[in-house]
Amino acid sequence: MSAPVALSGWVAAVVVATAWRVLLGRRMELIARACHELRGPLTAARLALHYAAHRPGAEHVPLEAVDLELDRAGLALADLQAAQHGERAADRAQTFDVGVLLVELAEAWRQIAWTSDVRLRVDQAPGRVLVRGDRLRLAQACGNLLRNAIEHGGSGEVVLRSRAGAHVVRIEVLDEGPGLPTTVSALVARA
Repeated sequence: MSAPVALSGWVAAVVVATAWRVLLGRRMELIARACHELRGPLTAARLALHYAAHRPGAEHVPLEAVDLELDRAGLALADLQAAQHGERAADRAQTFDVGVLLVELAEAWRQIAWTSDVRLRVDQAPGRVLVRGDRLRLAQACGNLLRNAIEHGGSGEVVLRSRAGAHVVRIEVLDEGPGLPTTVSALVARA
């Protein structure tokens, strides 16, 4: 009689240990992702300010661009805090203009592009294009694509482009590099 009890105790211990390993792995993955997300916006904000202070004729850097990158850094810190519980920070849906967001992103990343001998251009849909979603999460995704295009897209030009359809907005980051194996784009529902 005691053998089955001992065996079930071992089985329970293995199940608990496995559950802890999965939870710890999830937390570590979330922490690593949040740390990665924190580096990009802090670098972009710092270089945008450095660019404004040290490059002749570039004294004016839109503060909205730097503020957006600092907000992205704050989101990464909120994700780090939530990672303690195996989660990420809650999304915050709002209505916003995609064109304004893309211009702010381009301004924040322009110095990084310049130091990499890359021209950065925004090609956006005409007029105001309002969408409903998490503005910072979209900025986070586009910022990551911009960083990759600037670092790995070859010298030349990187284009941040938006196209509006009846019910969706397509955002693309185009560069002159070899590209990813499949197309990566963001489709966002219009407001």
